[in-house]
This record gives sequence, structure tokens and C-alpha cells, in this order.
Amino acid sequence: MAIISVDAGTSMIKAVAYHRDGTELAVARRQTTVLHPEPGWAEQDMHEVWAAVAETVRAAAQRAGQQVEALTITGQGDGCWLVDEDLQPTGNAILWNDARAAGIVDRWAAAGYEPASFAISGTRTFAGLPHAIMAWLREHDPARLERSRTSLSCNGWVYACLTGTAAMDESDAAAPFLDIRLRAYSQPQLDQLGIAWMGAFLPPLISDGSRVGQLSPEAAQALGLAAGIPVVMAPYDIVATAIGAGTVTAGSACTILGTTLCTQSVTPVHAPDGDGDGAGATIPIGPPGQYLRAFPTLAGTEVLAWAAGLLGLDGPAAVCALAAGAPAGAGGLVCLPYLSPAGERAPFLDQQARGMLLGLSFDSTPAHVARAVVEGLSFVIRDCLEASGTAPSELRICGGGANSAAWAQILADVTGVPIIRSADSEVGAKGAFIAAMAALGAVPDLEAGAKLYSRERDVFSPGPSSAAYSEHFSAFLALRSTARGAWPQLEQLRGAHSGGAVHAA
Repeated sequence: MAIISVDAGTSMIKAVAYHRDGTELAVARRQTTVLHPEPGWAEQDMHEVWAAVAETVRAAAQRAGQQVEALTITGQGDGCWLVDEDLQPTGNAILWNDARAAGIVDRWAAAGYEPASFAISGTRTFAGLPHAIMAWLREHDPARLERSRTSLSCNGWVYACLTGTAAMDESDAAAPFLDIRLRAYSQPQLDQLGIAWMGAFLPPLISDGSRVGQLSPEAAQALGLAAGIPVVMAPYDIVATAIGAGTVTAGSACTILGTTLCTQSVTPVHAPDGDGDGAGATIPIGPPGQYLRAFPTLAGTEVLAWAAGLLGLDGPAAVCALAAGAPAGAGGLVCLPYLSPAGERAPFLDQQARGMLLGLSFDSTPAHVARAVVEGLSFVIRDCLEASGTAPSELRICGGGANSAAWAQILADVTGVPIIRSADSEVGAKGAFIAAMAALGAVPDLEAGAKLYSRERDVFSPGPSSAAYSEHFSAFLALRSTARGAWPQLEQLRGAHSGGAVHAA
């Protein structure tokens, strides 16, 4: 008997078949297309996402060679996946890294709404959250909202396709709609932003006690599976990945080295005072009173891909390998790796943030540049760990970037804590599997499931350069503070060259 776990990421759909003991039986993957119809926009065809899910589930089931007894799903978070009353898309999904609603967020910030909003949700508002996107649509595409009945997440969209039911996991709803302490929709949150009308778009909440639905006959036919088998909506991908990595108890931490660098720490504090800018997200995980403080950046391994193109290298792994040959400190080069057109959201929010290479000279080599890029990304992770207000004794890593032993060692040196790499090929899918085993009663809770099913690959201990990196990190923060003064001027230059304002209000 097999359980198939689907992880619907931003650019890749994965379906992993597991034996009930957690052994991986088969994996199927399919790339999906991210559309950019306008500069700064990011969309996906919702029908394509569902087709990719169906294709990968069929392939995983066939390769596993066993009867499938249950499905479990996770997927990319944030964004806005609007459907009509028949659960059909009313247009493309607008994704978490879409920047069109930046002007809306700027207006809310200028009106002073942010501190009160953060106090309720524990999450800093940014342009890729569904309330900002729907507010933008109301001003710029009201017909889309008129055609729409429900705002789903990616996870919710796949669940609707599988079960015929509209629902939202509380992890997806946390940003921005929940009162995080009550784990319930917050009407005051909507009222204070002047968006009370959005309440009508919010579907029923799913939490640990109500995760199990049933595969509809229509979906069963599309997947080649038996109708009525359990379908478990797991938490969305970064939470599922934390679970799969074994980060489920207070004081534990992990980082996803992927499209986003998502650093996460489990804490009993719903909105730490020490967050500085009040950045990041707060997400329910496990029992009441326990939260995941998550800092998902807008730029991650794509920075390595950019550097590979710049340096003429064959992909991100080659950048990390080249970086390993340069000395710690990169010969005085410092990289601010804020390359996303939408700026940055963790551990600070600044839609004008842009990347910089500081300290270049004729002595700078490609290896120095590669090292500065990898160190810059590692400094961002340390920055997020410190913003979480926790002091973990270890950091678990996963995602595509975790395949680089060179980056893992640099990260151990920069953070000063041991780095543990996961042995699972798809950690988000494993987390969804663990959530399903808890929901189906095979284990009592997530903690027991993580102990039983999550696996470790190897450990990287901080080396001799770790002490010096504290000074380098302080320099990184100081240089970023200086650079932030230049970012508004750089945005004006971009606006002048594009022939108009960068952000549409």
C-alpha cells in the first residue's frame, strides 16, 4: 500500500509515493511555467498546475507498483488563486512573488496600519499576499473579482480539484487573515484595512483536526485511483518542509535553500518584539500556542543562477564549487543579494531593495565574486535566524541548494551552528506525508511523526573561520544600512528609464 504526497511548488510539481513506513517508493516531477505578462508580475495557469499534479500522481502511482491508499498535498504559499462558484479559475493565479500590489502596501504603510496588522497576524504585509492582490484587482480589474467567489491558495486549488471542496489550511490563512493567537479569521484585521468585503471570499478553515477529505469520482478518474480514498490537506510548503526536516519543537530551526531562502524557527511566541522591522511570517504549527516564525526571502538560489550566468559557469552548483576555492571574506567583496524585482520581505520589508557588489577592484577574481555571493546569501540566513528571536543549537537545511557541500560548510561557518542536511529527496513531500500520518491516526502527532520518519544525511560543523565571520556579518549589516539610503534614488532612475512610476497605486 502506498501514500502519494504532492508538493506543488512554484516552478516544479512533485509527486512522491511512500510506503507506510516512510520509505520512498517513486518520484515523479513536472516543470510548470511562471508567466510574466508585465514587468514585476508573476502568474500561473491554474489548469496547467492541476494537469501537472494529475500527471505526476499517475506516474508516481505507476512507478510505485502498489495500490494507493491515500493522497496528501502541500503547495506554494501566499498569492491569490481565485475561483468562481463552480470552483473554476476566473483567470491566472497571481503568485507570491508578484509585485503589482506594491502601491497598495505602500498606502497601507503610510496610513500607519502595519503595526496593528502585525500584532494580529504576526506577519508583515507585502505585495504577494492575497489581501493586497485582491485590493489591487478591485481597483484595476474589478470584473475579475465580480466573476470570482472564493480566494484559494495553491494548496486549496489542488484540494478543490481532488475533492470538489473549497477550503484553506490555517497555515495559508495565517498571512494575512488570521488572528494568530486564536487561529481564526480576524474581522478586525479586515476592518482596519478597509477591506471588510474580502471576508466573503474566504473559504472554511482546515486545521489539524479536519485535514481529511475524500477523492471525488471525477478526480479519481483523472488520476486512475479509487474514488473515496482519503485526501489530506497538509500545511503549505514551507511548513510542510519544516515538518519533513524535523523542525517541529520549540528551539529547532531549518532553512530551505530554494527559490526562496526560508529560515524557520519554532517558538511559543506569536509576534516577537525583537523583530526590528516586524518582518517575516508567523504560522501555526502543531499544538495550540506553538508557532513557526518564518522568514521567506524573495531571492534565493536564483541569485546563484544569476551569478552563474554572469561568471560563465554551468549553474548554481558550479558557483558554490568556485566559491569554495576562495578565502573566507571573499577578498573584501560583499554581496547584498537582493535581486528580486519586488525588493525584499525578510527579515526586513523594503520593496526598493536591490542587489549590490561592494568592494570590487582589479584584484577581484571570479572566485572572489562567487564567494561573496554565497556568503551574502548565508549572511541573509544568519540575519533571519537572529530576527526570529531564537538561538537554535543546530540548523537543518534542505532544498536544491543543500546539495552543495561547499555551501553547507560556508553556512556552518557563517551561522556558527552545526548544519544538518536532510536525507530525503523531497522534504516538503515528506512533511506532507508526516502530516497525513498524523491526520490518519498512524502517529499521535507531528513530533512523533518527525522522529519516526524524517532522516538525516550528514552534519557540517563550524570551522576555524567561524569566529571571523561575526565581524564580516556586522560589516554586511552596516553596508546594507548604508545602501538602503541609495535604494530610493535607484528606484527613481529605474522609473525614469521605464518612462513611468515603478509602482502602480
